Amino acid sequence: MVLKLHGLSVSTNTARVVACLHEKDVDFELVPVDLFARGNKEPSFLAKNPFGQIPVLEDGDITLFESRAISSYIAEKFKETGTDLIRHESFSEAALVKVWTEVESQQYHPAICPIIYEFFGKPVQGLEPDQAVIDANLEKLEKVLDVYEAKLSRTKYLAGDFYSLADLQHFPYTFYFMKTPLGSVISDRPHVKAWWDDITARPALKKVAEGMTFGENQ
Repeated sequence: MVLKLHGLSVSTNTARVVACLHEKDVDFELVPVDLFARGNKEPSFLAKNPFGQIPVLEDGDITLFESRAISSYIAEKFKETGTDLIRHESFSEAALVKVWTEVESQQYHPAICPIIYEFFGKPVQGLEPDQAVIDANLEKLEKVLDVYEAKLSRTKYLAGDFYSLADLQHFPYTFYFMKTPLGSVISDRPHVKAWWDDITARPALKKVAEGMTFGENQ
């Protein structure tokens, strides 16, 4: 049975899951959810995710939401196919993947997410970006990136000298961030830039990027 992913290709969280599916060479059907028509608030959708957020994955009789949880599920279920995103044959490497996956969700994401919302979310709502919010979170992001620069001076990727789910999780928000005038905070850190150039050259992520067109008509 083909997996069904309810979401939108322009969505960061949907893109995270799509990237994982492509890395694992898993067939799936993307079922569009019309957010502007509040399709995510319809009873049929809320039955899948009571929080009314995308994406949602349906795999037979199991329904999952939360993009990081879905990505982990895919990486675990299909661990024998495609790219090994969780280093399932090495206990120590798998542990490091989990550490840096947590770093993304607990350190990186809280800093970069508000910036993306100011640049991309607010204009859609007819609102002006708040420069104070951007500046405050950019300062937080730069501190995180300083840690990344040091780590990536020692290893090619975040969890080690291997590409993993920890790297993939960073892709969607960083992709949109690099479309803002602030991209130099990535480019000015040579090891972070080399890491970013490397992961964005991957065929799976290039394929995902094709659908990430949010804000291009603003």
